[in-house]
Amino acid sequence: MLAVSGAVAVLALAGCGSSGDQAAETATGSLEQLAAEVKCTPNIQIDADELRQALCKEGDEKYILATFATDRGQREWINESKRMGGFFLVGRKWVAVGHKDVVTDLGGELGGTLEIGADHSGHH
Repeated sequence: MLAVSGAVAVLALAGCGSSGDQAAETATGSLEQLAAEVKCTPNIQIDADELRQALCKEGDEKYILATFATDRGQREWINESKRMGGFFLVGRKWVAVGHKDVVTDLGGELGGTLEIGADHSGHH
């Protein structure tokens, strides 16, 4: 899946940990609107009808911000991507993926729910 392969680089950098819910009201909007909310200039990687995906930076850390046309498409993308590990901040038809600290910070601004990918700490 093209979207998943785009997430591999960021997910490879992401660590593993425990999950928790974010308390902020969950943001909605286009990729550009969500990016503006977190002061990201999105580097668009995928621009398709069903998926728009960009690479963003917070300090030295990079993360993926993606928006989806359908809830089903979003859930399928998340489920497939979780096999690679990482931290997923999930909102209505959007997701941010990266290191735990970055995703937690984004949750303070965007809301959403934190989900954890597969634990690869024992794999090389």
